Amino acid sequence: MASFTQAQMAQINQVLDQRYQSLLEEVRDELGRAGDQTYMELFGRVTDVGDQSVADALVDMNAAIVDRQIQEIRDIEETRKRMKEASFGVCSDCGGDIEFNRVLAYPTAKRCVRCQQQHEKTYAGEGRPTL
Repeated sequence: MASFTQAQMAQINQVLDQRYQSLLEEVRDELGRAGDQTYMELFGRVTDVGDQSVADALVDMNAAIVDRQIQEIRDIEETRKRMKEASFGVCSDCGGDIEFNRVLAYPTAKRCVRCQQQHEKTYAGEGRPTL
């Protein structure tokens, strides 16, 4: 594990706790809204193909938002596991320490800035649909 002081670890834990609680509330709210206006309700009001595509897009967008939030919750849980295993703050690519300022700004970071930049350059085009 990177050599963070107890005060720094407390700061990081506080950021993780706050973000985790915030995400849980966001997911609950989003799922509550989804329960209030289900696809079938939207579909029942659809009068043409354009309206149907908008209803489909809204449902898909809500699902994507919840998926992103759930993935971030999983990242926080994985970070907590790394903290217990003493691999927290260590770059998964080069094995060097991740700077405190980076961890404080992005507590779930798995790479140091240099390795993250290289990762983004290498995999920048992945996941983009092409025709």
